[in-house]
Amino acid sequence: MTPETANHQFRVAVDESRLDQYLAGQDTGLTRSRLRRLIVDGQVLVNGGPAKPAHKVRAGDLVSLSVPPPRPSSLVPQDIPVTVVYQDESLVVIDKPAGLAVHPGPGHPDQTLVNALLAMCPDIQGIGGEIRPGIVHRLDKDTSGLMMVAKTHQAHIDLSAQIKARQTTKGYLALVEGTPAPAQGKIDAPVGRHPRRRTRMAVVVGGKESRTSYKTRERFQGHSLLELYLETGRTHQIRVHMAHIGHPLVGDTTYGHASPLVDRHFLHAFHLGFKHPVTGEPLEFQTGLPSDLAPALDALRQG
Repeated sequence: MTPETANHQFRVAVDESRLDQYLAGQDTGLTRSRLRRLIVDGQVLVNGGPAKPAHKVRAGDLVSLSVPPPRPSSLVPQDIPVTVVYQDESLVVIDKPAGLAVHPGPGHPDQTLVNALLAMCPDIQGIGGEIRPGIVHRLDKDTSGLMMVAKTHQAHIDLSAQIKARQTTKGYLALVEGTPAPAQGKIDAPVGRHPRRRTRMAVVVGGKESRTSYKTRERFQGHSLLELYLETGRTHQIRVHMAHIGHPLVGDTTYGHASPLVDRHFLHAFHLGFKHPVTGEPLEFQTGLPSDLAPALDALRQG
């Protein structure tokens, strides 16, 4: 069945400052940026005529909004093996393997998590006017573990809001060099772009506030297994913070150095908790270490 344009009408109750602000306050399920684009594209009429986003609406005005069906994505569905931990009509939780980029980008135009999800979830309804999965948080290409992905526009808005309000739980396991002291603590250090190496992040004055809590799970000779939880979600946050306190992740060639124990940095998103975007039910998931990381711990335990 071909999706149809959704039409909405609103009668303005009191004088408002701007058309885009007025629509953002209505129950449309659309973001302000999406509404602004629809206004610019002529999909919003005030008293039967076109208007600009800054148009001042007055009490009694009739605002008509037309929302076209999601347009087909230019992204190609691809059959890429990804473990699904949970799925319903609103969202999917996956256990991302290391080596899989989340989004297409320079150097990897396809063969990404987004391409895999388009093939795995044919019921994706569309995000931001395009039929594509709603990525609400990311994992580095070489970080494995749990990710939640929205399948509808409304779920995307709700899950994004939960992350912004810090109402989600994101736990990681990391093997680091040395023995952090104290064994449990919080790293509160701003993270921003490295001043000279632009492909790297660093703890910098004026960076974005960044907080990582950690506790030591297991100690080995020269290494420690940590359980970490993010209060903020900056790019490379755990990797930067651990290197900053002198305990870089094992195998992290960007912020530390290569290791014979693993072929990538030892970081796995093992714990994810949030509220269902429709029902509000608390959801919590855990996953064990993947097969490329677990042997490193076995080797350290054997000395």
